[in-house]
Amino acid sequence: MKRIGILNVKGSLPNFEDFGKLPTHLLNDNGLVGGQKAHQVLDGLIIPGGSIVESESITPEVERVIRKMDAQGKFILGMCSGFQVLAHKTDIGRKSPCPVEREGLGILDVTFHPLIGTDRVEAEVADDSFLTTGMKGKSVTGFHCHTYGDIRGDAPPVLFSQVKRTDYTDNPRKILAGVRNDEGNVVGTMIHGSLDENPSLVNNILNYLDTDEEETKQIYQANQELLKKIKGEIGIGLDIYADYRLSSNMDGLHQPISGNNPENVEIPPFLMIASTGSDSGKTFLTTGMVGALRRKGYRVGVLKVGPDTRDLVPALYLNKERMVNFSSIKIGGLGWKDLKEIINTLKGKKYDLILIEGVMSVFTGLLNEKTPFSTAEIALAGNIPTIMVTGCNKGGIETAALDLASHLEMMEKLGIKTVGAILNKVYHEEIAENASRYIKKSTGLDWVARVPKAQLAARGGTPEVEIKLEDFCQKAMETVEQHLDVEEIMKMAKKPEFTGYRPYSDILDIYLS
Repeated sequence: MKRIGILNVKGSLPNFEDFGKLPTHLLNDNGLVGGQKAHQVLDGLIIPGGSIVESESITPEVERVIRKMDAQGKFILGMCSGFQVLAHKTDIGRKSPCPVEREGLGILDVTFHPLIGTDRVEAEVADDSFLTTGMKGKSVTGFHCHTYGDIRGDAPPVLFSQVKRTDYTDNPRKILAGVRNDEGNVVGTMIHGSLDENPSLVNNILNYLDTDEEETKQIYQANQELLKKIKGEIGIGLDIYADYRLSSNMDGLHQPISGNNPENVEIPPFLMIASTGSDSGKTFLTTGMVGALRRKGYRVGVLKVGPDTRDLVPALYLNKERMVNFSSIKIGGLGWKDLKEIINTLKGKKYDLILIEGVMSVFTGLLNEKTPFSTAEIALAGNIPTIMVTGCNKGGIETAALDLASHLEMMEKLGIKTVGAILNKVYHEEIAENASRYIKKSTGLDWVARVPKAQLAARGGTPEVEIKLEDFCQKAMETVEQHLDVEEIMKMAKKPEFTGYRPYSDILDIYLS
């Protein structure tokens, strides 16, 4: 059987996509596969996305494997962060006044610079390689999910993506999304999901390996066993494993649980995590909840309101779930799929809970005539219970409590069911306790939790700035387990019911009343 490795080091996402169901073996940071030197065992290697560059996870042993496999003419496919590993360097200083550069291996003659992209894309094949043989001029599909997507250099182009938005701004154009080395055995691409959505790319890899029908079948069988092994661990290198309650059915995304009659198929319970504003800690707390529940053996799906799917990556790192075409809830034309479609798509999926992370403030976009254009409208349209998060780091605990109370009052007017609130980034417990009593008294809310400010590095603490997935995720999980009762949080969720979007005129009347 041909052996296809996938890099499994801190910060990598070996289950972010299925990679055409091709990987058969894990390449860990010791450079070995089954106790043997990986370059002697593997016939090809996939380097997945994640925060591999930011986490500086490429050990000398792994570097030797990659260079030797390149010299042997074996195929190497770098995806997003894996692509950056193969480049000369990446400037990860998106919010830094000067470049913050991380060196790559220099196998592909390009450098990377900040450019946010989160579109689903169609890309044109520009040249042959082991991945794209005979496909020049044809199109492939997938999605972008990157912070450093500006590719510059002289490597032969292989793929150009048609994008709609970059850096939060509408700017339709074609951008470079994939290159190869001169020999064509090493390819880097920014297009996630491309192997899963385009069988011709997978067939090209199998043809490059000269596999026959029986060998192909063996690869797919080995991949299923590998998937079970990957999903058993929470994160990578954290030495945390899921409880045995976790479903043994690794392909539950596609399996009905209530028979074949769509009317009898259950929808998993939904819960929204919204906030009073950006930098409140939604991503941190959502990530921690997912990890804590995963450790207990629950299967949790995670979605994002709006197009910025990068916020889901830390939760998926812990959860070992794929990014799918319904991960992003469309608002005002931004995003991937409408809420009604998503609810229908999730019928019969084997999840114990669907967590939805809101965007910015729950009300951001509420007064835009595009409908829906806010987290509030999504929660209202799906009758989704909501936990509100407010950060105490900017205006202080007192201001955060007042802000939260006013948000809850407006949410009640709109008809949104708020089931809990979290004072996050608390720095003084006595003041926070008084603030909690105020929130309960002024809103009638029973469940008000307090979470202290987590100690993270100055940089590398959010998906926006050089995130180190293993550090961010471990701290998020520890914080939630210490300060929140995730079993109680699960009880707050309920089955969604899509009731339609409220007309803009109704929203405006309520807002002004």
